[in-house]
Amino acid sequence: MVKFNKSIVSAVLAFSVLCPAFVNGFAYAPNFITKIISESSGKEPYGLLDIPSKNDEGAEEVDEHIASPSETPVHLDTPIVTRFPPEPNGYLHLGHAKAVSFNFAVARMFPPDGRCHMRMDDTNPSKENQEYIDSILEDVRWIQSGTAAFPDAPVDNEKAENNGPWFGKVHKTSDSFHLIYDCAIQLIKSGDAYVDSLSAEEMREYRGSLTEPGKDSPFRTRSIEENLDLFGKMRAGEFKEGKHIVRAKIDMESSNINMRDPALYRIKHESHPSTGDEWCIYPMYDFSHPIQDSVEGVTHSLCTLEFQDHRPFYEWTLEKLLPSGLIKSKPRQIEFSRLNLKYTVLSKRKLIQLVEENCVNGWDDP
Repeated sequence: MVKFNKSIVSAVLAFSVLCPAFVNGFAYAPNFITKIISESSGKEPYGLLDIPSKNDEGAEEVDEHIASPSETPVHLDTPIVTRFPPEPNGYLHLGHAKAVSFNFAVARMFPPDGRCHMRMDDTNPSKENQEYIDSILEDVRWIQSGTAAFPDAPVDNEKAENNGPWFGKVHKTSDSFHLIYDCAIQLIKSGDAYVDSLSAEEMREYRGSLTEPGKDSPFRTRSIEENLDLFGKMRAGEFKEGKHIVRAKIDMESSNINMRDPALYRIKHESHPSTGDEWCIYPMYDFSHPIQDSVEGVTHSLCTLEFQDHRPFYEWTLEKLLPSGLIKSKPRQIEFSRLNLKYTVLSKRKLIQLVEENCVNGWDDP
């Protein structure tokens, strides 16, 4: 059963037809994003709306420093590739409709070979299940219904799940678990990651705060050999959950709290919807995200603005791993503002809480 409230989305789309100003406001970010992509790739976008520039009278002011990090222009010989990568831990909501539309529309603005991938970022087995996966795919098909297929998109005659408005198969981060594991080993070998044994409470204490720097874990100086041995034992299931984690070795005094030795891997003795019981350690989203983008050949990773502070770690991961040859390309992360409606909850986590605590009658409660 599809939980996405199509009546609400249909009402919003109908209103957009009657109110062109609403369309222009909703479409400004794709125009701005495609401009950034064009300037950094040498490819010209097609089909931009006639949106006033920020220098025109009455035009909306845009902070280019936030949404458009400096980058030396290059000419891309590969297609522009975006992706829609939800975590299958809940049903899609109206905010996802914007993200779906942005990623697919931006790819279509770079013909003839622009494309958008469909991905399940399935790195947390405790919150994911097949029902969410099926629902998400059905909703994306509905949101993109009536749009033209991407040129030369392959058709899977054996697995119907792979067919949809996206280009190619449905990608899953879990398909790359072995590669992501190898990437963690590479970072340990290069001295850029270590196994930490602090408790969760101790980690919070050592991490510092937004106004106070953190401090190094006493386990940060473990030898490469000891770290590799412990990580191998984590993989073999010899430790209980919470006993150890793998962390990047960056800077515990960084002003960006996301760069204070972020976690790469944690122990979870749980079965995964796609890989079963093969793994008892799972990568963190922020670590797997840039690796999977690179694996798929994604050129531009479009994220909402709450990921702006995570971008330095995204770039750090790529820069550390590219010389190893484990990944081949360096995608670029660009942020856009998320869709928020007054008096409306647009958060999978909060929506799940409302349902599980019986604050509403179910997922179809209007």
